[in-house]
Amino acid sequence: MSLNAFAEKIMVIETDLGNIEISFMQDKAPLHVKAIQDLVTKGFYDGCTFHRVIPGFMIQGGDPNSKSADRSMHGTGGPGFNIKAEFNDISHKRGICSMARSQNPDSAGSQFFIVVKDSTFLDRQYTVWGQVTSGMDVADKIVAVKRDPNDNPVQRVVMKKVYLKDTKDAKEKAK
Repeated sequence: MSLNAFAEKIMVIETDLGNIEISFMQDKAPLHVKAIQDLVTKGFYDGCTFHRVIPGFMIQGGDPNSKSADRSMHGTGGPGFNIKAEFNDISHKRGICSMARSQNPDSAGSQFFIVVKDSTFLDRQYTVWGQVTSGMDVADKIVAVKRDPNDNPVQRVVMKKVYLKDTKDAKEKAK
């Protein structure tokens, strides 16, 4: 699939609490968008959980280790590659999707987070790659679940299926 075809897709995350739809910011973070879309296409995120939820801040998911019952490993996994940072001018306002990473700016892989409250202190330190276009009510439900001392939900919040679908613009162009 060409980059232009990918640019006209949105990411859908199906959970038991509802669906979250995310539009991509191809022009702001092309390497991250391509990596995420490739992972989605391969089914990488299916079965991952939102393994870190912090009320008033964000929900984080995308760790393949979160598919395991061994909670001690949640938050430590990735896809086997890192993506060079693409810090940009998009502010971390409610609904923004950004890449999680270690202290190394170029260590992002597959884990991402959605901010549920404006978090501008993150600006230009994490790569913003998308925006929730539908389902912030679902993100609000996820961030409110009971969690353990490590901010890992007590009841797993699983990404049952994650896939790409055409944007309305792409559907209009196809007519």
